[in-house]
Amino acid sequence: MWDLPAEPLLEVSALLEVVVPPAVSRLYFWALQVSFAGGAHLHGGAHLGLQWNPRFPLGGAVNWGGYAPGGSLLPGSKSHLPSARHDPNTRDYPWVSGHRYRLRVARSGESADGLIAWRGTVTHLESGETTRVRELHTRGEYLLKPMVWSEVFARCEHPTTVVRWSELAAVSADGRDLRPRSVRVNYQSRADGGCDNTTAGTDEIGLLQVTNARRRVPQDATLAVPGEG
Repeated sequence: MWDLPAEPLLEVSALLEVVVPPAVSRLYFWALQVSFAGGAHLHGGAHLGLQWNPRFPLGGAVNWGGYAPGGSLLPGSKSHLPSARHDPNTRDYPWVSGHRYRLRVARSGESADGLIAWRGTVTHLESGETTRVRELHTRGEYLLKPMVWSEVFARCEHPTTVVRWSELAAVSADGRDLRPRSVRVNYQSRADGGCDNTTAGTDEIGLLQVTNARRRVPQDATLAVPGEG
């Protein structure tokens, strides 16, 4: 969870690199999450990220989807990307381990039904190609509470995976560029279905999320974002 001032945001982004990819046929999901808000009200949240998903070609997929406050799926535009599972949120996307991808959520105007449109894009830094996934439509006029996470459906003893997050960035409603200097760590407990052998960490480039490893950083710890001190 990013340590940023509690003020309206119009854009958030982060670089994601899958350093050590999955070696088992289970779902892995690495995403940038945002909440939508307007006035004093929250209008749901959404997540943009890459998936290792055995149900998609070569296991590669991208997801931009979310939920309204009552739990229903947020509406959105039809993606131009194909989907092996005909899933409006999850689309085919052949990402490559060891390459860097910029995940970006930004306001893109109004939708046909009068709601606010929020666009999710992925830029492959090695090729420079930007892919528009789709727009989500909400009553939210701005973003709050950005965070990045790993959601893993593998067993705790399955082979180690490592992802790296870097260049965490946001744009405030008045146009200022914001970068968190620190983040707060959170793990899912074993009682809630999580694993005790996942850990967060840092290297000289960014923030790491690691499975099947000794936990070196405790719950609720604060980590300095490399390069932002």
